[in-house]
Amino acid sequence: MQSKLVERFCAMVRIDSESGNEARFIDATKALLEEELHAACVIDAHGNLIAKVQAKGASDATPIFLAAHGDTVKPGIGIEPIVEDGVIRSKGETILGADDKAGLAAIVEAVVTAKIHPPVEIVVTLGEEVGLEGAKNLDLSLLDATRGIVADGEVLNEVIIGGPTHAMLDVEIVGKAAHAAEPENGISAIRVAAEAITRLKEGKLDDETVANVGTIQGGMIRNGVPERVTIQAECRSLNHEKCVRQAESMKAAFETAASAAGASANVVLQIEYKATRTAEDSAIVQLAKKAISSVGLEPKTAVMLGGTDSLVLSGRGLETAVMGVGGVGAHSTDERIRVEDLEKGTEIFRNLLELAAAG
Repeated sequence: MQSKLVERFCAMVRIDSESGNEARFIDATKALLEEELHAACVIDAHGNLIAKVQAKGASDATPIFLAAHGDTVKPGIGIEPIVEDGVIRSKGETILGADDKAGLAAIVEAVVTAKIHPPVEIVVTLGEEVGLEGAKNLDLSLLDATRGIVADGEVLNEVIIGGPTHAMLDVEIVGKAAHAAEPENGISAIRVAAEAITRLKEGKLDDETVANVGTIQGGMIRNGVPERVTIQAECRSLNHEKCVRQAESMKAAFETAASAAGASANVVLQIEYKATRTAEDSAIVQLAKKAISSVGLEPKTAVMLGGTDSLVLSGRGLETAVMGVGGVGAHSTDERIRVEDLEKGTEIFRNLLELAAAG
């Protein structure tokens, strides 16, 4: 017989919520929190859900927020979870959605079962997987808490305290179309793009910086010199200035290659978010580490090159860190989570709430 926690998680992943189509999941979560936690819920102008739960046995305690994102990556329509040998996975045609519904399920169960807890604000954001859009647009005026945890990591004993600056480059190369039999009359946008890509630094540049060209699209017909190519590229670094320098050098590579060939390069460079780091001795990090220790695990802190809602919220002035819930294989049809790890992650969050209530 499945536990209430597993049932809750499986019910969550059955509700489709690919990025951009989370409204039904948000409405269902709002109804759940109102019924089970008597939460006062509001949906902000962007569509994020903020649910305020009154303190239990600790009315004077400092409020805390617990956050998870409600969207999933593709393929995430028609998810059917199965539980086999203590592991929850999808039937295989879709992702599971443990990223991040395992985090939300753990948060809800922790608040429901905690013997004592401070005022809790449960935040469910939209569009995390497509640029942390919910966190960027979260109406902070609706929050009382100034510190909290994002439940969106994998490793149960890891507290993620920092992340990178992320720069995105959208490039359009415009050459000159011609028949392939008369290439001297054209300028190949594909060749210009290839020349630029071979010039720029890519891959892991050092221990804190990476760069990548993710997509390239162009050309219309086999027997034509291609006039137009579009490219999507990015770079990330835990050092903000280093990321900016790398992004500018990538931009210059496309512009230089285009100029040399008589083509043009239109490059839009955008800083998506800026590197931040929550201090190791901050109250929220110390609370997270104590909660992890309380279940017999050795806590550790880490920084990551990926983006999380925590990175944006920290940059907006909230004391925030990320904690794990145990899922593995995110963004793939092999995504899965052990029931034991989901339960352990929930226990950690429950203990975190009880420790927060005790001051």
